[in-house]
Amino acid sequence: MSASDITDKLFTIRYKCDDKSHLVIKDTGTCLSCVTKDCNYFCPSDVYAWEKKLKITTVAYENCIECGTCRIACPSYNIDWVYPKGGHGMTYKYG
Repeated sequence: MSASDITDKLFTIRYKCDDKSHLVIKDTGTCLSCVTKDCNYFCPSDVYAWEKKLKITTVAYENCIECGTCRIACPSYNIDWVYPKGGHGMTYKYG
């Protein structure tokens, strides 16, 4: 599957955003010492981004498709992932 195929699929979902993130970086110091910054690459919807100037990992939880990859892909297990509270999160248009 190509990157454009994934992007096309992302347009088939709707997200009702909560005002509080369901994704939390447990320890920002762990991100600072992380060499590979894997979270910038494993998330299919680009939720995580390393901000060099600020020296923090930003979390765009509004983009999350609730796949759960971040729960297991962070080598330090530094991401706390839970489902969004009731009525919020993903709604799939097809299927």
